Amino acid sequence: MLVVDAAQGIEAQTVANAYLAIENDLEIVPVVNKIDLPQADPDASAAEIADLVGDTAEHVLRISAKTGDGVAEVLDAIIERIPPPSGDTAAPSRALVFDSSYDQYRGVVAFVRMVDGSFHAREPLRAMAQGTRFEAEEVGFFSPTMSAAKELGAGEVGYVITGLKDVSRLRVGDTLTSERRPADEPLPGYKDVKPMVFAGLFPTDSDDYPELRDALEKLKLNDASLFYEPETSQALGFGFRCGFLGLLHMEIVRERLEREFDLDLLVTAPNVAYLVVTKAGEELEVHNPSEMPREVERIEEPYIKASIIVPKDFVGPVMELNTERRGRFDHMEYLSEERVLLLYELPLGEIVLDYYDQLKSRTKGYASFDYDLVGFREGKLERVDVLIAGEPVDALSLIVHREGAYARGRQLVDRLREEIPRQFFDVPVQAAIGSRVIARETIKAKRKDVLAKCYGGDITRKRKLLEQQKKGKKRMKQVGSVEVPQEAFLAVLNLDGGKK
Repeated sequence: MLVVDAAQGIEAQTVANAYLAIENDLEIVPVVNKIDLPQADPDASAAEIADLVGDTAEHVLRISAKTGDGVAEVLDAIIERIPPPSGDTAAPSRALVFDSSYDQYRGVVAFVRMVDGSFHAREPLRAMAQGTRFEAEEVGFFSPTMSAAKELGAGEVGYVITGLKDVSRLRVGDTLTSERRPADEPLPGYKDVKPMVFAGLFPTDSDDYPELRDALEKLKLNDASLFYEPETSQALGFGFRCGFLGLLHMEIVRERLEREFDLDLLVTAPNVAYLVVTKAGEELEVHNPSEMPREVERIEEPYIKASIIVPKDFVGPVMELNTERRGRFDHMEYLSEERVLLLYELPLGEIVLDYYDQLKSRTKGYASFDYDLVGFREGKLERVDVLIAGEPVDALSLIVHREGAYARGRQLVDRLREEIPRQFFDVPVQAAIGSRVIARETIKAKRKDVLAKCYGGDITRKRKLLEQQKKGKKRMKQVGSVEVPQEAFLAVLNLDGGKK
């Protein structure tokens, strides 16, 4: 079912998902929803959808899910147009795990689609990819709550309660089969996806680290595309480096961790994966700027093809934004008299911070945005390091385009000068590319009034105290270290968002 808002019309994600369905030979039932709204234009939306899927506007159903108008026709269309599931009831049983959840009393609950054969309660089952064996404690359907049944047959969708307490022993995309009469070949499952956007997740209270680890394990259970590994930061303590499919995926994971597991999290600035070829000819994939080697032959960054749908009045501001972000114009087409589709190729690294916010603000919220990865391309990229009192701080390293390196370095040191508290000695804050310093600020020393206790008397006593202070400061500068407070790290992560 392809559902489109009658007031908003087709959006960029609609186009992307419609093409995906067409490529996979799926039957599409086009529907225009929210026809009850005063600003709705069902005929214009229906014409747009018909043009997209190669159908006629009369075939597009018009409904209001709020009032119930036209819902019966949608149910009839599903029965008439969508083919029924197929499967061999006599073949060895095979079921695809498409999702799962965790119940603290009953363990992992696998949501399955039966392709061949059938499953019964108390039947011994095996996961073909991971080799995990268990007995099905219960099988059943969703109606919409879980309702137990005697068996699940071919073509049916339901659940299997596995009793497994270790969430890592069953993954989405695996094939379940019977131990008594196992299948020879597993189902194709899902294509392994590569995370493209990376960010650090750290609990604000370091004592919550075990809870964050358990929460990520449980999320991984029904999100095969989530990647995470432990990470330690000098400033933020213990946490995890997580890989996401994109920015929306990152926002969803963060929101779920905070809402469902009641965690208070710090999320570092997102960055992308880079392909680096060293001077020795070794090829590396770098997820974190601090891992970037010094001797680099070339750096390749991921590029995306962005689809942006905007009202025609905002085409200029959107083109200007994409040019600022190193975008390459592909083509433009009018979907209707008022709406334009713009296609651009952009570096993924340029959209991970505030691109979407900028797009929405420049188009008064009317733009819709979707993207697909198109591969890696060589770029003029540099690693910018931050040195505080001559010592590099890994957590603040950045990978930026050569043209924007100076501006970004200047922003960094200016913000750090405001955030790092003054010491009893001068503290230089520098941004450097390799051994070349591109920006510098000095946090001036705090002066302790050593003469406060002198009430008159000989001037030599005051000089002696000042000399002693001078020597002490010199010694402190040699052995002293500068602690960077957490607020400074958070302020730097928020560089693009202004002072919030």
